[in-house]
Amino acid sequence: MKQLVILIITGLIIFPSCRSAKNIQKVIIPTDTTVVETIQVDLPKEDSVAIIKNNYEGIKNNLIKVTTFSAKIDVKYKDAEGKKYDVNANIRMYYDSVIWVSVTGALGIEGLRAYITKDSVKLIDKQNKVFTTKSVSYLQEITELPLDLVSLQDLLLGNPVFFDSSISSFSRSEGAVSLLSNGSYFKNLLTVDAGNQLTLSSKLDDTVESRSRTCFLSYSEYENKKGVNFSVNRVINVAEKKRLDIELEFKNYNFNETLSFPFSVPKNYKRN
Repeated sequence: MKQLVILIITGLIIFPSCRSAKNIQKVIIPTDTTVVETIQVDLPKEDSVAIIKNNYEGIKNNLIKVTTFSAKIDVKYKDAEGKKYDVNANIRMYYDSVIWVSVTGALGIEGLRAYITKDSVKLIDKQNKVFTTKSVSYLQEITELPLDLVSLQDLLLGNPVFFDSSISSFSRSEGAVSLLSNGSYFKNLLTVDAGNQLTLSSKLDDTVESRSRTCFLSYSEYENKKGVNFSVNRVINVAEKKRLDIELEFKNYNFNETLSFPFSVPKNYKRN
C-alpha cells in the first residue's frame, strides 16, 4: 500500500525497472501495438526555430497555476505479476507547501494517509497501525529521481516535468507536434496537440543509457473547468521484461478552494 500511494503521487516510481527507447522518430504506445510514425519535414532553419518557439510558448501558456487543488481519483494498477488493484485516492494540495493523500479500498475503508511537505514525508498505515516519517529525500531514494514537492504537484496537475527550453529537435504527425528536450536527467519527447498545445503524451528516457529507464505517460479527456484545461484521464505504461500499467481517472476536482489537511497519529501506532 505504501508503494501504491507513492505511485499515485509521483507516477514515476516504476522507472528503475524500465527499459530505454532508442528511436525518437517513433512514439510507441505500450497499451497496444500501435506505432505512430512522425513526419520529418525539411524546413529552413528559421522556420524550424519558429515552430519550436511557438509550440514551447504554447506549452508554457497551458501550465496550470493554482494555489490549491483537490480531487478524487479512481486508480487502477496492474503490477508486474499481473495482479490488479482498484483503489480510490482523495488528494489535496497547497501549491509549494503540502500534498495530502488518503487512499481507500473497494469497501471504502481507508488504508493509508500521506502528508508531504518540502522537508518531510509522513505516512499513516492504518492497516498495520504503523506511522512512518522520513525526510523528503525518501522520495528521491525510492524513485531514484530528483523529485521535490513542486515537481510532484506539477505531476498531479498534469504539467510537464523534466521538460525545458533545451529542445534539440521536433517532428510532426497528423494533428500533433513532438518536441525533444534534452535535460540533465532525462530526454523528454513531449507530444502536444498541434492546435492548442495541450499535452498528449510524454516519453521520458534516462540520459544515461546504462540506467535504461523509460516511461510513457498519456493525457486525454481534457475538460475546461473554471477556465482551466485539465486532463481527467492519465495512463502510465512501463515495459521491459515485465509490464506495469496505471490508470488515473480524476473526479470531482477543484481549484483554489479553502482546504483542510487532517493528519493525526493514534497513540497506539508503532512509529518508524
